[in-house]
Amino acid sequence: MRKHNLPLVTVLFLLLLAACGPETVSDARQETSQPAIYPDYIGVTIPVNIAPLNFSMADEKALLVDAVVTDSHGHSISSQGEEAVDFDLDDWHALLGQNPGDSLTVTVSAKYDDGWHTYRPFTLYVSADSIDYGLCYRLIAPGHEVWSKMGIYERDLTTFDERALIENTQFEGCVNCHSFNRGNPSRMSLHIRGKHGATLLTNDDGSVTAYNTKTPATLGLSVYPYWHPSGRYIAYSTNTTRQTFHSAHPNRIEVFDEASDLQVYDVETNELLLSPLVKQDSVYETFPVFSADGRSLYFCAAQALPLNGRGQGGGLDSIRYNLCRIDFDPQTGRFGSQIDVIVDAAAQKKSVSFPRPSYDGRFLCYTLSDYGQFSIWHHEADLYLLDLSDEGRIRPLTQANSPDTESFHNWSTNSRWLVLSSRRDDGLYTRPYFCHVDTNGVATKAFMLPQRNPCRFYRERFLSFNVPDFITGPTRFDSRQAVRAINDEQRKDFGVRP
Repeated sequence: MRKHNLPLVTVLFLLLLAACGPETVSDARQETSQPAIYPDYIGVTIPVNIAPLNFSMADEKALLVDAVVTDSHGHSISSQGEEAVDFDLDDWHALLGQNPGDSLTVTVSAKYDDGWHTYRPFTLYVSADSIDYGLCYRLIAPGHEVWSKMGIYERDLTTFDERALIENTQFEGCVNCHSFNRGNPSRMSLHIRGKHGATLLTNDDGSVTAYNTKTPATLGLSVYPYWHPSGRYIAYSTNTTRQTFHSAHPNRIEVFDEASDLQVYDVETNELLLSPLVKQDSVYETFPVFSADGRSLYFCAAQALPLNGRGQGGGLDSIRYNLCRIDFDPQTGRFGSQIDVIVDAAAQKKSVSFPRPSYDGRFLCYTLSDYGQFSIWHHEADLYLLDLSDEGRIRPLTQANSPDTESFHNWSTNSRWLVLSSRRDDGLYTRPYFCHVDTNGVATKAFMLPQRNPCRFYRERFLSFNVPDFITGPTRFDSRQAVRAINDEQRKDFGVRP
């Protein structure tokens, strides 16, 4: 037998590697309950291309966390960590790629002061429906009057990579109201508030133009953008917004409009298209969105308060918005001659906000709260689904909703996934969750945006995720050119079609 004499340094190195390897789960107490993990991924349905669902024990007292993920063919991956499990990215995607439309079994063990505990396994369901490349959102501290550092960021949903598109450390002001044309990363509308206020529109070649969207014929600046499927038009509202603080109320703050109207911007002719039907002084119109075929404009509308009721807190809880619709002709840019009430929420003493049609034309998802239109501060707010092909059938998204706020949301481009803003985690910070919606409108349990170490990430990042929107690829946005346009006093004015 040939004898191998390894150098002492090599032996010590191999011993060190062995010592750093995973600890064997031994003499574990077998628990009858499933593990309490953070985030709660138990029983969720996930896209076949999503980033690894790393997690910690919810009590944060475990010395080690161990997880083994197995499919029905005997393939498995595992991870063990002191704070959280951290699955290898390639191994995770390989396992999911082998199991579209199937399920995975996750066995969790946790080591505490009294030894190992192994919990009853739980299931992950792998949908064959993929999710879009990424998510674009604003990160902002949940303040009320002033802003500090904020920005628009892009996250690759297949990995944990995040990058800033633009931050307000590069200029003085606030960034908000970002919107893409059906996830197209080259067509974006972005609003800047403050000293250097402007609306930025990106062009197909990546260039940026800064616009002044206030005209003598409109109430104010154009906000809350939504693109027409053709890319030729953008629907905006213009709002005179105020906020007030509740003296004793769990919702804390009420953000409300003193006036609001709608308009559509023609990108090709640089003109605003107006209609007196959506510019009524006696009605607050807001949150316009085009239908999937581009031939209708959905929006929220409420009867305006009397002047003496505005801004004083009195009567604000009586403002209730209905979901309405008006025809729109993409060929001529003309509005229809009547407004239809699609969901009469006011009759139920409820209020609709943030309507979002699925891109396949089948559904429309909206937020329903007790009153008002700024549902992000309403803990009772939930998501509802309107079936546009089933005589207007409406159902709550029961599986995706929670006891806390569900508010802003958007569809993936294949109309199978919703990203939703929720405060279910701690009641204070808004975080993005995802749920699958099948062709019958049945939603699954929502799961939080994966992070490499979710407990540390969400506990130490004191920022809310605001207005999440899907993108189909990396955003073509030149931040240096955008900052130059913002800091430049020159603005291109919106015209108004006679």
